[in-house]
Amino acid sequence: MTLRPLALAAAGLLVLALTLAACSPLTLLNATVPRGTHTDTLAVAYGADPRQRLDVYRPIASAPPGGYPVVLFFHGGSWNRGERADYRFVGEALASRGIVAVLADYRLYPQVRYPDFLEDCARALATTLDDAGRYGGNPRRVFVAGHSAGAYNAAMLALDRRWLAAQGHAPEELAGWIGLAGPYDFLPIRNPEVKPVFYDPDYPAGSQPITHANAAAPRSFLAAARSDSLVDPVRNTGQLAARLRQQGVPVSLQFYDHVDHLTLAGAFARPLRGLAPVLDDMTRFVLEAPASTR
Repeated sequence: MTLRPLALAAAGLLVLALTLAACSPLTLLNATVPRGTHTDTLAVAYGADPRQRLDVYRPIASAPPGGYPVVLFFHGGSWNRGERADYRFVGEALASRGIVAVLADYRLYPQVRYPDFLEDCARALATTLDDAGRYGGNPRRVFVAGHSAGAYNAAMLALDRRWLAAQGHAPEELAGWIGLAGPYDFLPIRNPEVKPVFYDPDYPAGSQPITHANAAAPRSFLAAARSDSLVDPVRNTGQLAARLRQQGVPVSLQFYDHVDHLTLAGAFARPLRGLAPVLDDMTRFVLEAPASTR
């Protein structure tokens, strides 16, 4: 066997072990996070609610001239569950590559519905833009990112200017945005957990990111598992990429084999990186993107 099949086989065995484990697979992935690659500042408040908190993961080296690029990452979970602490392995992965990673929580259903969680995310992004310099970041090299429902949140902030405008900011301040396995065109809703979040069947107008694709959108990195059975990668990731490209927006589009909806995010963790080069590709996108002009 060559190195690549060996890495895939080892990662596959680990995925099976994680699936069969008594504790959460995310807990096991976080147990593999090394300590010497980053420093962190935890539970920074961006609002009064306990869910309005974020964690900052910083590279251990001194910041370069102008500061490190910064990625604000939102977790998934169908807007019903999930928390930033589940994704320590994402924060460490980015910090170890020379990126300040900010992982934010936001309020979930049934505490809130659409669009309240977007207002939370916009507040978290405004805080990140305002405070980037405090953590060695460059405020003109800020990206918003997410996985699954978190990718939806990131897309709405990057494409629909209503949310950042309410915080005194604009999408043009972003150096780019990143969507991993995101739902961008998902009506009618079939997932029973998601239906009440968007008032099914009385869907609010303007709730779909694909309808907000525009020529002023930030450059984009869109990725999905080719065999994603939860969020159709062609209808969502592929069509949004095509719509943005039609508007002249630079788009990096990646479809990965050997991962599914969940392990696409899991591939950020050191034991699973052999599954897909999503961390390498995303890091390259961030490091090579020019700074915003605002």
